[in-house]
Amino acid sequence: MEITNFIRKAFVIAELEIRKIFHDPTEIIMRSVQPALWLLIFGQVFARMHAIPGKTDYIDFMTPGILAQSVLFVSIFSGIAVIWERDLGLVHKLLATPTPHAAIVLGKAISAGLRTLPIAVIIYILALLLNVKILWNPLNLLSVFIVVMLGAIFFSTFSLIIACLVKTRERFMGIGQLMTMPLFFASNAIYPIEIMPGWLKMIAQVNPLTYMVDALRTLMIGNISGFSLTIDIVILLLISTLFVAIGGSLYSKVIT
Repeated sequence: MEITNFIRKAFVIAELEIRKIFHDPTEIIMRSVQPALWLLIFGQVFARMHAIPGKTDYIDFMTPGILAQSVLFVSIFSGIAVIWERDLGLVHKLLATPTPHAAIVLGKAISAGLRTLPIAVIIYILALLLNVKILWNPLNLLSVFIVVMLGAIFFSTFSLIIACLVKTRERFMGIGQLMTMPLFFASNAIYPIEIMPGWLKMIAQVNPLTYMVDALRTLMIGNISGFSLTIDIVILLLISTLFVAIGGSLYSKVIT
């Protein structure tokens, strides 16, 4: 019963966060520009260069990576909202409610995942226009939704933890910008792990984005790499759960 109540409160928080999107839907349009440019320009150019070994077309290989990139970029900056809410006094009001801190964190993380879904739809539409060999099985589509949500929960919670620790918008933006590119390029999003130098392989194997990309690539185009889908999802689930717990324990520190 306590778990049901916890989940219900988390979704109440998520609903409150999602309502903000309807007040400013241009955010979704702006967030869609970057993945579109990657697929339409970068992907098309490198597809002519046969940038990866094997028979998989580069644009097919790259599409799941760009979806993961979009989730990363949307989620990693979501934590700045906590700083804004603190300055407006909203955090104090949330902390005064009986809602568990972890439920607040999870609710905000779920809302970050839901914000990425329209972008995922746009990427699927672009993939269709670019003749990407997408697997349209309903089970695969549902599984992609789950992986996107898990990835968004992890990266948004990671972002919230940073916001709770640094406590200023300027420092948060600096750290966020510093982390996004290394996370993206030290993963298998735009090139396979097999062609990486040894030191980069080690980094990629402890990079959570690598497992998200691997799961999406398996589900979207059927490209099986060095990890299994089960391992990918278990790792994402475990680190997401861990970071929600850490975020819940640190949430009150944003006002101190």
